[in-house]
Amino acid sequence: MDSNELREITASLPSRVLDVLQPDTPVVVTGCAGFIGSTVTEALLELGCRVTGVDCLTDYYDLDLKRENMAGFADHPAFTYCADDLNDLDAVALLAGQRVCFHLAAQAGVRASWGKTFSEYLSCNIMASQRLLEACRHESVAGTLVRFVYSSSSSVYGDQEVLPVTEKALPQPRSPYGVTKMAAEHLCVLYSQNFGVPTSSLRYFTVFGPRQRPDMAFRKFIETALDGGSFQVYGDGSQTRDFTYVGDAVRSNLLAVSCDRIWEVFNTGGGSRVVFSETLELLTDLLREQVPGLDPVVSYEAVADGDVKDTFAERSHVEATIGYRPTIEFAEGLAREVAWAIARRNAG
Repeated sequence: MDSNELREITASLPSRVLDVLQPDTPVVVTGCAGFIGSTVTEALLELGCRVTGVDCLTDYYDLDLKRENMAGFADHPAFTYCADDLNDLDAVALLAGQRVCFHLAAQAGVRASWGKTFSEYLSCNIMASQRLLEACRHESVAGTLVRFVYSSSSSVYGDQEVLPVTEKALPQPRSPYGVTKMAAEHLCVLYSQNFGVPTSSLRYFTVFGPRQRPDMAFRKFIETALDGGSFQVYGDGSQTRDFTYVGDAVRSNLLAVSCDRIWEVFNTGGGSRVVFSETLELLTDLLREQVPGLDPVVSYEAVADGDVKDTFAERSHVEATIGYRPTIEFAEGLAREVAWAIARRNAG
């Protein structure tokens, strides 16, 4: 992400956040090579924090893309990289003396979480989270840790009859992935209630933007269209999503450090519920502005196991508690992702 966007993220942060994330403040970011994690890392470095980034570079997608995500900060003097698996490293040593842990590392993907691969989701999403939370009890960690910020997912909600959905809605995930994210959320609450570990869990609603994972819809559509292939839609295209620009997801992480309650769960939504087929039409128009004559091909498949029909975040609670509001309109965010994807290709 360029310096202008980083300043866009950090410029409006309130003083209560800046009091925590002061220059030279030591923080940990797990999943620092990922889509959101790499951008969180850059924003923290922009604020002057000293960042220890952890990412074992699992092969869920191309490792070169993860290294590319880190290229802008890998050699930053305030960044230290740890390539160990969270289930193998000394979690107490990692967190000792740290002010905030931004825990973004996870095995992603709703459709890939079924069957034999579920053990990977248990290990990455539940066991790794539990090890970090257990380490937070240690006196060398508890004495300095202000907040443990956990990246959850709107997948914990499943299909809800009432939209927009509030944080008080009964979680009913429709995929094993959603179950693991819900379980880790509950662990955060348990460690808060029993041991005083201050935690904030952020339920992201379909994050998009530059560096979006290659298995996510907008990135897949853009790349497929530029390659002249056919993009598969699961379902008839009438499903709706609350799309959240990555810069806003990053801001929610930074704002969450100032929460003064022992534990909290927050919706991180983008403020716009959009029909999926309409997003593809907008993407097509944006691509044609850059590549005249481009004619993306779309095919339709059966609804995938675990996919939900509609999502939409109610944001009253998160706005009142930590001041989170989305700042980037959907069309603008989509234009930024298209521009990034094309610029990346041209540079290669």
